Amino acid sequence: MAERVQQPPAKRLCCRPGYNAACRQGQRAVWAPCGGGNGGGGCSTSAQGGGASGAHSPESLLDIAARKVAEKWPFQRVEERFERIPEPVQRRIVYWSFPRSEREICMYSSFNASGTGGGGGGEEIGSSPDSGDDTRLPFRRGIGLLESGCVDNVLQVGFHLSGTVREPATSSEPELVCNVSVSFDRCKITAVTCSCGNKDIFYCAHVVALSLYRVRKPEQVKLRLPISETLFQMNRDQLQKFVQYLITVHHTEVLPTAQKLADEILSQNSEINQVHGAPDPTAGASVDDENCWHLDEEQVQEQVKLFLSQGGYHGSGKQLNLLFSKVREMLRMRDSNGARMLTLITEQFMGDPRLVLWRQQGTTMTDKYRQLWDELGALWMCIVLNPHCKTEQKGFWLRQLRRWNGVDVCPLEDGNHGSELTNLTNALPQGPPGNPDSLTRPHRTVFTRAIEACDLHWQDPHLQHIITADHYTNYCYHDNLDSSLFDARGWPLWHEHVPTACARVDALRSHGYPKEALRLAIAIVNTLRRQQQKQLEFFRTHKKELLHKGVTSVTNLEGWVGHPLDPIGTLFSTLMETGQGGEDRASVLLDFSGKHRHIDPSVGSLIRESFVSLAVETALIGLGQQRVMPDGLYAQEKVCRNEEQLLAKLQEVDLNDSLVKIFRKQAVVLLEAGPYSGLGELLYRESVPMHTFARYLFTSLLPHDAELAYKIALRAMRLPVLESTAPSGDLSRPHHIVSVVPNRYPRWFTLSHIETQQCELASTMLTAAKGDARKLQTVLESIQKNIHSSSHIFKLAQDAFKIATLMDSLPDLTLLKVSLELGLQVMRMTLSTLNWRRREMVRWLVTCATEVGVFALDSIMQSWFTLFTPTEATSVVASTVMSNSTIVRLHLDCHQQENLANSARTLALQCAMKDPQNCALSALTLCEKDHIAFETAYQIVLDAAATGMNYTQLFTIARYMEHRGYPMRAYKLATLAMTHLNLSYNQDTHPAINDVLWACALSHSLGKNELAAVIPLVVKSVKCATVLSDILRRCTLTTPGMVALHSRRNSGKLMSLDKAPLRQLLDATIGAYINTTHSRLTHISPRHYSEFIEFLSKARETFLMAHDGHIQFTQFIDNLKQIYKGKKKLMMLVRERFG
Repeated sequence: MAERVQQPPAKRLCCRPGYNAACRQGQRAVWAPCGGGNGGGGCSTSAQGGGASGAHSPESLLDIAARKVAEKWPFQRVEERFERIPEPVQRRIVYWSFPRSEREICMYSSFNASGTGGGGGGEEIGSSPDSGDDTRLPFRRGIGLLESGCVDNVLQVGFHLSGTVREPATSSEPELVCNVSVSFDRCKITAVTCSCGNKDIFYCAHVVALSLYRVRKPEQVKLRLPISETLFQMNRDQLQKFVQYLITVHHTEVLPTAQKLADEILSQNSEINQVHGAPDPTAGASVDDENCWHLDEEQVQEQVKLFLSQGGYHGSGKQLNLLFSKVREMLRMRDSNGARMLTLITEQFMGDPRLVLWRQQGTTMTDKYRQLWDELGALWMCIVLNPHCKTEQKGFWLRQLRRWNGVDVCPLEDGNHGSELTNLTNALPQGPPGNPDSLTRPHRTVFTRAIEACDLHWQDPHLQHIITADHYTNYCYHDNLDSSLFDARGWPLWHEHVPTACARVDALRSHGYPKEALRLAIAIVNTLRRQQQKQLEFFRTHKKELLHKGVTSVTNLEGWVGHPLDPIGTLFSTLMETGQGGEDRASVLLDFSGKHRHIDPSVGSLIRESFVSLAVETALIGLGQQRVMPDGLYAQEKVCRNEEQLLAKLQEVDLNDSLVKIFRKQAVVLLEAGPYSGLGELLYRESVPMHTFARYLFTSLLPHDAELAYKIALRAMRLPVLESTAPSGDLSRPHHIVSVVPNRYPRWFTLSHIETQQCELASTMLTAAKGDARKLQTVLESIQKNIHSSSHIFKLAQDAFKIATLMDSLPDLTLLKVSLELGLQVMRMTLSTLNWRRREMVRWLVTCATEVGVFALDSIMQSWFTLFTPTEATSVVASTVMSNSTIVRLHLDCHQQENLANSARTLALQCAMKDPQNCALSALTLCEKDHIAFETAYQIVLDAAATGMNYTQLFTIARYMEHRGYPMRAYKLATLAMTHLNLSYNQDTHPAINDVLWACALSHSLGKNELAAVIPLVVKSVKCATVLSDILRRCTLTTPGMVALHSRRNSGKLMSLDKAPLRQLLDATIGAYINTTHSRLTHISPRHYSEFIEFLSKARETFLMAHDGHIQFTQFIDNLKQIYKGKKKLMMLVRERFG
């Protein structure tokens, strides 16, 4: 018999029947053993097999009853209920109490139970281990150990299974023998122990091997009744012998414990003597024991904590997602550990120290981490919406959720940004947008929706009929109200806040009710379809009125795509899972036209197609819904991400004729549904754009209905949020939402991505329209009207150019013109703004115009001032036009070449007049072959030289003139440049020095008069002594005009230093040395003394060029000694060198 007290390790106490009057009522008073006194060891193979022999003979009533009792009743209740339990009955109950399905064992020993069969008894799962990483999963390894014969000494004593599992030796590890024990109750493993020391969330391979041995080979397992039952049958001598032998065999391990227990039992007042019976780990469960599979809570907490501490590195995000998948798997198996495990995970998430840190620093969490929190909230939503959840259990979860929700660092639903979404259980607010009561909401955390869902119930009769009856229809129902319970076909509808209704579907699926989920999903989809039709009819009726008022509105503050509960994704997945099932699954599909019956495979195929069609139509309805772009970066990114995920799933569906019909139907509805559709005529300024969705529709419809495809794509090109003005809307309609500040750009954090998608849509249309001039013109106009980014228009221009000039076909002139037109628009957009790609754009435009033809080149040169800066027009456009490669490419005759050259020269002269500083040289170069144009360009330079040009530009043009054989013009420009130059005494490395030396050399080569004219300019502009001495030395080496052009020499005398103009230059040079010397001595340091002495040496060389130079230098040195006598060391060096 058994009595329940608080005794570790949570095993109930068993005592001998009739021990005393204090035993519980209902205990056995008489023990009548059956089957001899050997403790039940003689059970035959056939008896062990039980139902296994059912293939040859009917299952016995004993086995049927024992199996049902073993599944539902704790063994203590069996003992209390019946005064006498025959031993054979006990044996069969104990036998059937072990799990018979491998599915749960797989679930608790691997992350993925894919490939598992149904939950039937005796199924063998994964008998052929998969290749790859799956082979390392404990479940696969356990199967390998079992099939290799590594399991031995298997013994079942009551509700306890033990055995040894041998792990074969490897190249790096020796052989390992593990002692494994498993406790079980009501077909669930409740405790596991293995000597391998494995620390993980899941069962080790050795536990798996032993458990599967018992499942697959029950007839080979020695079965004994609970040890307490065996002990009951022993007399005192047998018991003493039993205990002494046990101590002898295991004396090193149990002797201290045995002595301690003996002492306590012999003590009258000890605690052990205050209770009846003693613990028996093999005696099965107590009435109070929770019946659930063994889950190592400590390991769950440690693993989650470890994954969180890794911050997304080392695959920790993937591991956490696998844990979430495991929770969903448990829920689907209706395993209570699903909620238990999620509670442990949530506690660790809430304890993540990064939450506090991020809150203090004001930073946002990473996107992947944010998605983990979303999944956490969605899972709690599923748990609290369990249709068979007990009230007290839901109350317990609600208290937990409220506690987490109240923590200051609990993440918000929309990602660190205030939310203005509606309450989950209420309809949308009908007040005007300015009403703070209807729009202003407190911050909503990731748990808010689960908390609100605790108020939902499943008792609505209509809802119950929907989810429980296959043929719940009403063909006589004619109520046409918005809240009708059935549609025109008599099929049931379910009117509830759409995300909430879809959350019910997800909960049903998650808790293992796929048929019920499917029924509700179909009712919701039918409701959406009916709602869409009524909206279309309303807009058609009031179209003129709404268009006249210019109303731009949406019907839902909460968009279905990107919603935290992902309603459209839930409906789509539910329908597609059914639609993509195999033939076996088709045979048990729901037949909504009447009854649940076996379906012919061909009919099943049609039904599957109908589910796929329904799923696709649902996705199209959701994606086409006009909805407001939510606030906050994360919420906006989620809208884009969910849309792309849904489209990716749609792209996996092969379009057949029936699906094409649905696409056509939905496309027409979306175009005509007005403010209810994101593709309607009336568009709210801050609605989520339809570019990505429309591109999918366009490519899908194009082969079947090109006109409709283009209508959809062209309508979707709109991006009103970037328009400078937008309709103000009609504030009198309470259910319409309008932009209160139409001229202010909202905070769209994903705008760059949205513009890229708009560009991709346009590019797709351009590609498809190749060869169709009318469509190309329409697409071009749409691009020019709707795309506002120059970089995106430039990309489109490049795309069109590539498509038009494919190597395997002749150029498409119409598409080339579109490309050119887009390029011209880019030029106009970026002309007055800074753009780092501007030069690339200009070069590309010239290339594009060249491909179009000579008329295009001439056109851009005629209107250059609206497209290019003067520098771009001369250095890129005109230069490229006049290059040989362009002439060859265009195949021009002489007359055409001349006309094109004249246009280029005219452009160059116009640019030179507008910007002589940057364009004059290019204009001269381009006009070289036309004398009149060249003279005009030269005159422009002369006119601009006085005011508009600096010495660097003038020197450059002067050198060009000398190179072209115009020395006098070069001389003229050089003298003009000298008037703008000023070199101070210490600028001996100035970049203009080479130009000054070149100008003096040019003047010297032209003759004495030219040199005499330039020297005064040099003296005035240059104060640097070393530069002046260099010029002076060069002028004294040759006779003026001695080396003229073409190296012709003339006879003459060297110029005298005592006469002008060299005398003036010599005096200026000496004066510069004197002034420079005094300037350098003002702030000289000892480390510069040697350099200063060398400078004086060069000065002496210049002084000595004068006839009285020696005297002047001596006086100069004496003055230095007198003035700077305080610099004794320096003056000593001066005396040593110069006396």
